[in-house]
Amino acid sequence: MRFVFYGLGAIGGGLAAILARSGRDVIGIARGAQLEAVKAGGLRVRAPEIDEIVKFPCVGAPSEIDFRPDDVIFLTMKTQDTKAALEDLRKCGVRDQAIVCTQNGIENERLALRVFPNVYGAVVMMPVDFVKPGEVAINCSPKLGVFNIGRYPQGVDVVAEDVCRALDSAGFAGFPDSDVMPGKYGKLLLNLSNVLDAAGGEPGRKSDLSKMASVEAKQVLETCGIAYTTDYRRDDLMRMTPVPGVKRTGSSSAQSLVRGAGSIETDYLNGEIVLTGRLNGVPAPVNEFLCELGRRLVVEGIAPGSLSAEELQRAYDEFRAA
Repeated sequence: MRFVFYGLGAIGGGLAAILARSGRDVIGIARGAQLEAVKAGGLRVRAPEIDEIVKFPCVGAPSEIDFRPDDVIFLTMKTQDTKAALEDLRKCGVRDQAIVCTQNGIENERLALRVFPNVYGAVVMMPVDFVKPGEVAINCSPKLGVFNIGRYPQGVDVVAEDVCRALDSAGFAGFPDSDVMPGKYGKLLLNLSNVLDAAGGEPGRKSDLSKMASVEAKQVLETCGIAYTTDYRRDDLMRMTPVPGVKRTGSSSAQSLVRGAGSIETDYLNGEIVLTGRLNGVPAPVNEFLCELGRRLVVEGIAPGSLSAEELQRAYDEFRAA
């Protein structure tokens, strides 16, 4: 079994480095400065008790890989980039290989299943920062992350079990999950505050708007009969633990802004609640506002963490009054 990581940002880079460090066969697909850094000197991975440079093969595109039947391909890009990535994989001859959606939100699995038959969902609990090209920091212990993995839409097979065993042996905790999507919906609820963290830092993430977005989203899901759970949380195995000398950037959305990625995943987090509500006649004005906030952060170039909780609340009130 070879592990292919399509995207070497925070999650993809951390997973690739730790699995390669444990002796697993790993190859990464990256771009830009990250590709250059990893090819030149490997990837430095830092954790509370780890600080190592790990070397593994890295290429700039799937077309540079001779894919094997036993490859397990982890999608670790943001959802807005998933469709193009799937098309690139198909053009390279990928057919029946396992595709593991190691991403926030619940749209990636649906996109992947349109193209490939063997799709797996992964609930990811791994607080990791992209520090700079060639370096990531994993901010938790005693495990380096917790993962629930199962076939999409349901089921567990030998691939899911083998991936979880590989994660376990590398220092993560992997749990085969025959019904993974309720956990992904539960994680979605947690990620609804990402855009507020990106806009206002910790005060934004802990604001009344964050609580309002979560309550509204639960109402939407429950009204529409969509199951969600927090059973994926295993706080005894993974606690937030700062890496010495590394200041956390924040949520994955905040990291996108800091890196100048030019896009943000809000439309596939809060936007999932908006879409579900609109399809079923359930209003979701708070999450609709947060989608607009995400657009503004990118289009207007608003500095990450620069908006106060009061400014965010005022912007919401103006949005509602418009």
